[in-house]
Amino acid sequence: MVTVSTVNWLFVCGLSFCLGGIAVLSFMPLGSDCICPLSNPPTRSVGIPATAEHSQEVPKSPHHDHVKADHKMALLVPFRDRFEELLQFVPHITKFLQRQNVEHHIFVLNQVDRFRFNRASLINVGFQFTSNVYDYIAMHDVDLLPMNDDLRYEYPSSLGPLHIAGPKLHPKYHYENFVGGILLVRREQFQQMNGMSNQYWGWGLEDDEFFVRIRDAGLRVTRPENIKTGTNNTFSHIHNRHHRKRDTQKCFNQKEMTRKRDHKTGLDNVRYKILKVHELSIDGVDVTILNILLECDLNKTPWCDCSGTAAAASAVQT
Repeated sequence: MVTVSTVNWLFVCGLSFCLGGIAVLSFMPLGSDCICPLSNPPTRSVGIPATAEHSQEVPKSPHHDHVKADHKMALLVPFRDRFEELLQFVPHITKFLQRQNVEHHIFVLNQVDRFRFNRASLINVGFQFTSNVYDYIAMHDVDLLPMNDDLRYEYPSSLGPLHIAGPKLHPKYHYENFVGGILLVRREQFQQMNGMSNQYWGWGLEDDEFFVRIRDAGLRVTRPENIKTGTNNTFSHIHNRHHRKRDTQKCFNQKEMTRKRDHKTGLDNVRYKILKVHELSIDGVDVTILNILLECDLNKTPWCDCSGTAAAASAVQT
C-alpha cells in the first residue's frame, strides 16, 4: 500500500525536478521564433534577427525603473561561461554604483554561438540595444571589481571616453594606450567612432584598435585623478587563469590583419541575432541578459573558427 509520506515524497521530488528543468531552460538559447512572456518591465521576450541595414528592427531596451536623472548609464558586460564571476560582479558593482547615485542598469551580453568570443561585437550589439534609453555606456569586464569609491562612474566629458581602469591602476596592464577593463563612453562619441571593430575573434587587441579610433575621431582618453590607491588595491581581479584560460590562438592571417586599423567594420555592420532577452534577479538585483548569436563571414575573418566546426554548430542553433 502506498503511504501518505510516500506520496508526499514523490510530489516533492517531481516538483524539484520541474523547477530544476525550468532553471536550466531559462539559460538555454531558444530559436528566434520563440516569443514567450517575460517579467515586468518587458512585456515579452524578443527574437528578432538584426543587421546594420535594418537597425530600426533592433529590439529596443526596456525602460527600467529609474528616478529622474540627468544621465543614465547602460553597463554592458560581454559574457560567456562566467557564471560564478557574474554572481560576484552584480551585487558588488550595484552597491558600488548606488553609493555614487549613478542611475544604471546591467546588461549581460551573452554570446551563445559557437564562434570564438568577440568582445567588441558584443559591445556593439549592446549599444544598439540600449542607446535609445541610455546616454552613455560602461564597457565593463565581469572579472574586474572596483574597490576605491573615488573611481567615479560619471558621465564622460566632451573631451572623450573616461577610462576607469587606467594603466596606473589596473592590476595587470600598464601601457599608456591601454583602454580596456572599464571604459565609459558617451552615446554620441561611440556613434562618432562607429563603435568597435568586429574583426577581433578570440582574446585581446580589440581595445588597442579602439584607442586608435578614439584618436582618429579627435577625442582623447581621460582618467580619474587624485586616486590614492595603486595597481595592487584599486581593483579586485577575480579571473582564475588556470580555470578559464584565455583564447590566444592565432590562425589564418589573423595576426597580420588584427594589427591594423580597421576602417571597414564597426557599429554600422555588426551582424547578429538576439535569440532571447531574459530578466534575471541576482541577490535582489535586476539584470537583463541578451542571448546573442553573432554571425561570421568566413571569407573575411576565417579566424572566428580556427577549428572549422563552429559554423555548423552555430547553424543548428538558428
